[in-house]
Amino acid sequence: MRLDGKVAIVTGGSRGIGACIARRLASEGARVAVVANAARAKAEAVVQEIADAGGRAAPFQADVSRVADCEQLAAEVAEAFGTIDILVNNAGVYHPLPMEETAEALWDAQIDINLKGSFFTAKAVAPVMKAKGAGKIVNITSTLGAVGSAAGAAYCASKGGQMLLTKALCLELGPHGINVNAVAPGATVTDMNAAIRAQPGKEERMNALSPIGRYWAEADDMSGAVAYLVSDDAKAVHGAHLMIDHGWTAW
Repeated sequence: MRLDGKVAIVTGGSRGIGACIARRLASEGARVAVVANAARAKAEAVVQEIADAGGRAAPFQADVSRVADCEQLAAEVAEAFGTIDILVNNAGVYHPLPMEETAEALWDAQIDINLKGSFFTAKAVAPVMKAKGAGKIVNITSTLGAVGSAAGAAYCASKGGQMLLTKALCLELGPHGINVNAVAPGATVTDMNAAIRAQPGKEERMNALSPIGRYWAEADDMSGAVAYLVSDDAKAVHGAHLMIDHGWTAW
């Protein structure tokens, strides 16, 4: 197992892509902090699944849009597990609306959770990683950080910011032995986009936009990429953005 002895934090780890990543890192030997904001019961369920499979994990609560919560999370995980080796900034929200319907609160939520949260959680764990001279940070961005969406300006702005944040932190933290990279999911089946996928004819229309005839990826398709980036196999990978989108952005 590639991550034996490592301690990983996965924000937004109670469901969807985050839960898949948490389970995968645990299967690779990491002790995983499964972080949720309000969904404590769901985080505990993921922890139980990991334990049932022979892994080690514990639930934690944090609202990553709050700097104090990011700092407290890092302190609590370091105290519980003794160190922090890996951070996966996965917590995110998506409110696809036209500009005219995007209220200030919805703009703030997407920027604060998706972008601000990634920065301040990374800032909170960085001292532990710097002291060790090693660490792995992976930001879960989106293909919509690289291309536009007619009804998603705030989300695109937040994810585009995450992509450049990845590059900036790579340059700042790389000299300290910390790898900073990003995984950019394309359209991925999660409960967050269930209403969109349920629209009549939506799947057929979107599949037609993919070069392989398939648009939607599964949440677990992201976990292997993250497991690679946080392992020693990726020790020379810095500042990369791995698109997992069935080739959609190549189209």
